[in-house]
Amino acid sequence: MSVLRPFLLELGVEEIPHWMLQPALADIERLFRDVCQTNQIDPGELKLDATPRRLVLRSSGLPVRQADREELVMGPPKAAGQGAAMGFARKNGVAPEALLTEVTPKGEYFAVRRQIQGRELRDILAEALPVLISKIPWPKAMYWTGKGGQTFIRPIRWIVALLGDNIVEFEFAGVKTGALSRGHRRMGSDEIAFDHANYEERLEKNGVILSADKRRKRIQDGIRKLLRGKGLTLIADDSLLNDIVYLTEYPTPILGNFDAKFLDLPQEVLSTVMRHHQRYFTLQSADGPGGQKQMAPHFIAIMNMKADKKGYVVKGNERVLEARFNDGRFFWEVDRQRSLASRVPDLAKVTYQTKLNSNYAQKANGIREGAVRLAGRLGYCESDITRAALLCKVDLTTELVKEMTELQGVMGGLYAKADGEPETVWKPIYEHYLPQSMDDAIPESLGGKILSIADKLDTLEGCFGVGLIPSGSKDPLGLRRAAQGVVKTMVEGNLRVPLRSAVTAGMQANALLYPPAAGEPNRETQLWEFFLDRIRSYFRDVRGFAYDEVNAVLAGQWENLPDVLDRLFALKLVRQTENFEPLAGSFKRIGNILKQAGATGGTVNPALLETGPELDLSNEMGRVLAQVADHRKREDYIQALTAIATLRPAVDAFFDKVLVNAPDAAVRANRLALLGRLFNEVSSIADFSEIVVSSTSE
Repeated sequence: MSVLRPFLLELGVEEIPHWMLQPALADIERLFRDVCQTNQIDPGELKLDATPRRLVLRSSGLPVRQADREELVMGPPKAAGQGAAMGFARKNGVAPEALLTEVTPKGEYFAVRRQIQGRELRDILAEALPVLISKIPWPKAMYWTGKGGQTFIRPIRWIVALLGDNIVEFEFAGVKTGALSRGHRRMGSDEIAFDHANYEERLEKNGVILSADKRRKRIQDGIRKLLRGKGLTLIADDSLLNDIVYLTEYPTPILGNFDAKFLDLPQEVLSTVMRHHQRYFTLQSADGPGGQKQMAPHFIAIMNMKADKKGYVVKGNERVLEARFNDGRFFWEVDRQRSLASRVPDLAKVTYQTKLNSNYAQKANGIREGAVRLAGRLGYCESDITRAALLCKVDLTTELVKEMTELQGVMGGLYAKADGEPETVWKPIYEHYLPQSMDDAIPESLGGKILSIADKLDTLEGCFGVGLIPSGSKDPLGLRRAAQGVVKTMVEGNLRVPLRSAVTAGMQANALLYPPAAGEPNRETQLWEFFLDRIRSYFRDVRGFAYDEVNAVLAGQWENLPDVLDRLFALKLVRQTENFEPLAGSFKRIGNILKQAGATGGTVNPALLETGPELDLSNEMGRVLAQVADHRKREDYIQALTAIATLRPAVDAFFDKVLVNAPDAAVRANRLALLGRLFNEVSSIADFSEIVVSSTSE
């Protein structure tokens, strides 16, 4: 048995942006596992950690050297003759008589078995690790040793690479590996000796909590301790918490205060300043009207130090926050000197998309047209949605939004409310940027849902209309996010609007403004395929349906996304019954038969149906399909699919006893028509042939 040694790789760097750290750890683990697989090494139990100044990979145990192994080397075919055999033997350093004969599906080949001696793992890692480091896919890597040298996201200051007690010697970007780590920039030593057993302990004594989970717990415990007995509660913000975990090496919460006079400003302004500009947690108290919770004039900041005994850090944070709030108050008061409606002409001066040669006044008009179409289908007041569309982008001209771009839409809604616009106008404006991610909530109001969808559809239609289409992982205009927002809002908002019709109407209107050039691909088809990808992703990755279930339902005759959701729930439930998967296997067979025969349908002639299984299937189909049609009218897909599953015995008997490709052409065509009718009727709900069934079910 090979001797195992613990392994540690630590890349010490200048501060890496927090949002890059977790993806980088996943990439490092993937690349290291690839190295191990290539060299036939068990990677052991891996542990990945990161702080802003270090990336760490540890293995519980790697072998000191590779195991010896035997390799079969294939040579030329035996038909190539003795000359080819001698050349192959000479190349591999063996006598011709030592060659083996390997029988393959393509014939007999010369071969030789070679004994390969395992290499020292330190030598393997010394070659592989510099390549691994260079392959970490940063959003933007930089040259730190001159043009043409090795690149990395930030300058590398130290590298630790230890296999057991031995250094794995290599150099990257001018830095040689060693056995010493470094501590916190202000609280730790620049040279920390350690062994594998006390590595984390030695770092912590030098101001570095290596584990992200421990840093998170330290923050949470510290906040609870600060708030104990003060009547304050934290407004939870998991995203901000995760950011701070990866922004610090030794996080310590502190409690600060601000002047209560600032509570006169909209809470959205205060929380945006605290969260996005200062990375503070917001607090609330139960001293509002009727004991309701409201924002409190306090905040939680996280410093990257052990303690603030003299309170200098708290006071510094309070001064910065007060200045920020004063700026917010100034911008709010300046913006309120004009109504939102009076600013509408200013939109013509704000460029929307240069390739579209358009401004935000034109963008607002496109949103209005789409919103009016949706409002008509959903029974929303046309004048209200028209007014909301007219005003929804106007806050881009306000000073507060120029300063805090995160408040786009939100400030428009607040300004509209302050101007006396009705809730059916100001709330859609307030909500129309939602959702901005798959984790974000959708708009609460119907008007907000309509305006959100209209805005995103207009963006997609315009960009696709002029060929601004995402390719690969690049999506600078956020079109994937826009399409995902449409899908999420329609499904979770239960908006039974025909999405394909909405896309078609928008693309046709867009084509009048931006006529396609001759020979260009069909942009509407491209946009629809783009939407289908987002729809598949949403139902698979967000809602957890199996990929074949999603494919089956999307291949059916559907119009709106809530209807797709209803069918998926029904399919998932009925799939668990004993008849479903065997019947799905039969439908796959029916689909193949119809495809090979080139049959698309036709009328069934009852006179040509043979007594027995064929006539029985026809009769059973008539009964079941009538039930299915009735269930479909009520959108009761569970009962519809349950009824379809009862066809299994009749379908099985048909295939056991009836020859579909009968010698008589008329009988053959009639049987294909019978199967075609069954296939088409059932596939209108979900295409069973898309269901992947086990071999025992077919």
